[in-house]
Amino acid sequence: MAARLLSYEVADLCLGKPPVPSLSISATIGDAVATLKGSEDNFISVWSCDHSKSNLNSNDCFCISKICMVDIICYLCKEENLLSLSMVLQSPVSVLLSKVKGLVRHVEPSSSLLEVIDLMLQGTQNLVVPIRSNSKRKQLQKSSSTIHNGCEFCWLTQEDVIRFLLCSIGLFSPIPTISIDTLGIISTDFLAIGYHSPAASAVGAISRSLVDQTSVAVVDDDGILIGEISPSTLATCGVAVTSAIATLSAGDLIAYIDCGGPPVEISRDVEARLKKRNLEKMLDKFMTITCEPHIPSSDDDLPSPRTTMRPKSGRYSRSSSYSARMVRRAEAIVCHPGSSLVAVMVQAISHRVNYVWVIEDDCSVVGIVTFFNMLEIFRENLESVI
Repeated sequence: MAARLLSYEVADLCLGKPPVPSLSISATIGDAVATLKGSEDNFISVWSCDHSKSNLNSNDCFCISKICMVDIICYLCKEENLLSLSMVLQSPVSVLLSKVKGLVRHVEPSSSLLEVIDLMLQGTQNLVVPIRSNSKRKQLQKSSSTIHNGCEFCWLTQEDVIRFLLCSIGLFSPIPTISIDTLGIISTDFLAIGYHSPAASAVGAISRSLVDQTSVAVVDDDGILIGEISPSTLATCGVAVTSAIATLSAGDLIAYIDCGGPPVEISRDVEARLKKRNLEKMLDKFMTITCEPHIPSSDDDLPSPRTTMRPKSGRYSRSSSYSARMVRRAEAIVCHPGSSLVAVMVQAISHRVNYVWVIEDDCSVVGIVTFFNMLEIFRENLESVI
């Protein structure tokens, strides 16, 4: 069975995956907003081909990058862009592309599991894999934006590989039962912002968290984890959250995005602050766009894996901060240094995140564990399971 694990190919990991939505490099930011709003995928692929041309070959049409709603949000948050939103939405989507090379890469379905892991450890986040589909389906979807070079493509991500390895976790015994602290995979290089700091000051960190596939911790003066500014949560709010980032503190922002929709009190404050800065046009353009409500899961009341973190000793009980009165719970997924590797894997997978925050008993942040850290451990031991 161990030898069979190494014999798996990319095609085996892609079974049942849907085609990835895409945009041409010539598309506008407005086109990207519309495509993302209509997609179930957080990311859309950006291609260098022009489908108005005929007889394209594989060298003329390929995926060069990916973008998500948070790329757009961070771009809109620039001061010069806040003043000219209409013009910004007509800007080419190319201005959103990450300058980090190799985040997206094409691979053949016959590529091995080891090759996939090695590419991800080299920095690739999304592997673009052709989907084998019958000719009838191709004819039905001839004009679909998911068709390139005569076929459809899907993403393969770190999450897909970790899920796949979890199914064979027993082969790596006893490593899965060892604590993440003992394994040495807790990273102390994490992104954080103060609870009372302007949310706008976190835009750079949010952009970096997209590249790192992590999040931005919101902490108090003692390093206690109050919550997080998660790219995945921001994405569900759409471009409307731009106005909140431009006007609120980090603490108020997590209340804005974590209360089942913007609380009325905060929304009024955002409106007043925008008017004070002569940014009423933002309200006119985005006033109908609101955050999607959070649907509580059955484990919301459990201490783990979703942990509720509250300010100590009523620290914010007399504060004027809306967050202190309105935020119901922290959305951050947390574990402890003594948590086992397999337990942390399950936490991350079940909550569809690429990372888990590591905290002490007093909720102070000591680090973060990512899928990348986990892949390093599995790669070191993968060939030894034979």
